[in-house]
Amino acid sequence: MDTLDRLTEPGIDLLRRVDTLLAAGAPEGHRVWPLLRRMQVLPGDALRSFLDLRAAPLAGAGHTVRRHVHGYDHACATLTDPLLWSGPAAAAYGQSRTMLLRHLDDGPESLVGRLEATAGYADALADWVEGSRLAVARTLAEVIGSAEAVSVVAATSITRQSPHSGPSSPGTPAAAEIAARVLAVLCVAYDGAETLLRQWAPSLAESSLRAASTRFRPGTAPGGPTTRVGW
Repeated sequence: MDTLDRLTEPGIDLLRRVDTLLAAGAPEGHRVWPLLRRMQVLPGDALRSFLDLRAAPLAGAGHTVRRHVHGYDHACATLTDPLLWSGPAAAAYGQSRTMLLRHLDDGPESLVGRLEATAGYADALADWVEGSRLAVARTLAEVIGSAEAVSVVAATSITRQSPHSGPSSPGTPAAAEIAARVLAVLCVAYDGAETLLRQWAPSLAESSLRAASTRFRPGTAPGGPTTRVGW
């Protein structure tokens, strides 16, 4: 359990009240409007969706991906065993083997390189989740203890007794301010995720096996008279 988990219950309760007031509108020209248009969701729903993000599964995924590298190491060791035969077929096999070794583990575009990049991306996402949850928790703690929160709670506590609702109803300006602060920090968090994807995308592209550049010449097919097998 982290700081955000401990603030979830009071935070959700406050933002539920904020959503109730904002459902009828917000003050004209308030900075919450562009944030609402961008997020396409009220702050309570936005927070509930964000709460599902956890760093541990992503960190675990990175660890699991790295374990697969050992399998490629074993395959590469097998391919580097010395050849016990010679001739055109052996030469063609050697070239194909070299090509496959490069594809398996030779630089960032190899399969091992892509595995390491995938694990690195998972680690980066885990760090992003952890940092973003902390930032959201800080903002949530601030709004829970703010004067605006008092106004929102007071306004929603008398809603059943008051027929008036709308952008000018009691508590709506305070609700808009709380919504703006919460949506702003969530926007920054999601911008960070998009930045990570752009940064890592080239390293996560598919690794293609390049075809061998050599071909058998007529009269030198595998198994021909010039193939020699050593023991």
